Amino acid sequence: MTLPVSQTGSDHAAWADFFRGFPAIVLVANSDAADVAALRREYGSAALFVFFNKVYKVLSQPFEGNSLLVARSSQAGANIVYRKEVEDVLRLLRGRGFRGILNLKAGDAERFSPAQEFGAVDVGYLDLVERFTGFYPATHVPTSGFALALWLAEQELGTRVVLAGFTAKRSLRWKLFTDHEWTFEQVVQRLMVRTGRIEVAGAMPAGSISAIAGRFDGISEAEVALVASDVLSERLESANVAIDGLIALTRLQRRFDSALRALKPKTRKARLLEKEKAENPG
Repeated sequence: MTLPVSQTGSDHAAWADFFRGFPAIVLVANSDAADVAALRREYGSAALFVFFNKVYKVLSQPFEGNSLLVARSSQAGANIVYRKEVEDVLRLLRGRGFRGILNLKAGDAERFSPAQEFGAVDVGYLDLVERFTGFYPATHVPTSGFALALWLAEQELGTRVVLAGFTAKRSLRWKLFTDHEWTFEQVVQRLMVRTGRIEVAGAMPAGSISAIAGRFDGISEAEVALVASDVLSERLESANVAIDGLIALTRLQRRFDSALRALKPKTRKARLLEKEKAENPG
């Protein structure tokens, strides 16, 4: 199975046919919770393992199974391209089952990188911007894993779509980026799991709402959820009051930090964007 050749990323049917050729599609998040060796034992050699960007977060040695790398784009093109990380990533994926790179964009300002910038490897493009316009909170952009998982679920491929390590929890090693709406994604993800559209690798922990509803006769999960929302709202408001106090206390420190940041040299991404704007003023 070869990657779709469309350079615009609009050939969704061809991508659906590509993914339909595998009995299971395992999306592996860059998370401490993702155990790749255990996943391979559970889903077998025929499954397609989809990795994202900095795969060295979850791979310590080259991966030999069926695999696909999702390279997320930004305003400056694919992140692994402008950060010059292509070779660092591909050295862990150039096994016999490696199918190539899927350059993905899901935000209005994001743009694809030319295939030649990825080196001697097959590259395909998937544009999901329109899929999330008017659905995903406009102040944020979808994570790559969430965007692809939702798109796969909506294709009704007849194959298993499995999420591994998609916890949206900060770890000691890896941070969560604030340009994604993590709460929104977790709500949608759990709804898709509940309705059987996707699966989660490993045992799914019992939710507290289900446990409470099961404890008391005559109380539904919907009623528990409504009460839980009220409690969460009160706790959030209390936390906001405390946060406001901390912001006031750290005003001087933040001004000092802003002054230091203004002295830092521009990042390569910022320089690339400036160059592109200068070359294309329209």
